[in-house]
Amino acid sequence: MLLQPDLGLLFWMLVSFGIVFFILAKFGFPIIVKMVDDRKAFIDKSLDAAKAANERLAGIQEESERILKQSRDEEIRILKEAQDTRSKIIGEAKEQAAVEAGKLIAEAKAAIQKEKEMAIRDIRNQVADLSISVAEKVLRKNLDNPSAQRELVQKLIEEAQKN
Repeated sequence: MLLQPDLGLLFWMLVSFGIVFFILAKFGFPIIVKMVDDRKAFIDKSLDAAKAANERLAGIQEESERILKQSRDEEIRILKEAQDTRSKIIGEAKEQAAVEAGKLIAEAKAAIQKEKEMAIRDIRNQVADLSISVAEKVLRKNLDNPSAQRELVQKLIEEAQKN
């Protein structure tokens, strides 16, 4: 069996739906549309703020990269200056050491020359003393004998005449 719809009920349902639709169209839809528009405006505003924030972030990143590059350049410059200063100090120290070494070598050579001259003088004095001592001993031995004395004097005269 098929159920037959009741036309009266259908009519009243249709009228009720119309009244609810009218009330919603008059009062509900404008509020819903306003809320959707407000939400859309808020989303648009948030998107604009996010876009501005991204632009600011890009600007900040560029600025940080510029500052980082500047600090690297400054670091390179400072290291180069330090290396130049180190090289200069080392060069000056080497020059000063060479001058000091030259002075020390000159002083050492002078001291060695002085010691050498003193040693030669001392050796000559010792040789002279030994020669005199030997000559004295030889002369005493040879001069004990009068004929040997005459012979020695004769030899000395002959050598003096030759020279």
